[in-house]
Amino acid sequence: MHFLSEDLDTYVVNHSENEPELLQQLTRETYQKILQPRMLSGHYQGRVLSMISKLINPKTILEIGTYTGYSALCLAEGMQKEGELHTIDINEELVDFQRKYFDKSEFGKQIHQHLGNALDIIPTLNKTYDLVFIDADKENYSAYFELIIERLNPGGIILSDNVLWSGKILDTSFKKDDTSTPALIAYNTLLKNDLRVETVLLPIRDGLTISRKK
Repeated sequence: MHFLSEDLDTYVVNHSENEPELLQQLTRETYQKILQPRMLSGHYQGRVLSMISKLINPKTILEIGTYTGYSALCLAEGMQKEGELHTIDINEELVDFQRKYFDKSEFGKQIHQHLGNALDIIPTLNKTYDLVFIDADKENYSAYFELIIERLNPGGIILSDNVLWSGKILDTSFKKDDTSTPALIAYNTLLKNDLRVETVLLPIRDGLTISRKK
């Protein structure tokens, strides 16, 4: 998704907060060793996530979809000193990679990894949350929402990534084997119409929705 010219996009990044050194290292190693490095939140979106978390100052954070841990570290920057972040991913091969960078950060003891299907894991955590970040399989976005909305504290925030899906959400004639696009169309409609939340969709990178529980 290119909403701005390359020059304007560069200007935006250059006039936003610098990317911390640890996250630069994580980015380099992800591109060197891990498949699909484009899944990283990246410098600019990472600073957006960090700023939102700092504004909320959450005590409890839930992340659905860890990948290599970049976004978790960004969200942890705004967490309260006694706070905790629970992050869930289904890819066993990434667990040690994530842990290495979590432990290099100041938040290592506050970040708890969970391996497996988030739909199975979330009910077992027995927690409520101030901030939730959804960035996993698109087909289950609506299911994740229904699972976490009652576990979200009043005034709590859900951040949903990739909600513009490279513009494919405008294409109602998607291919039959494309399950992600219709799922995201349905999810965006759900967020717009669900009276339990108020929602703003931001055209940041591939689309980032902020939903606040009333």
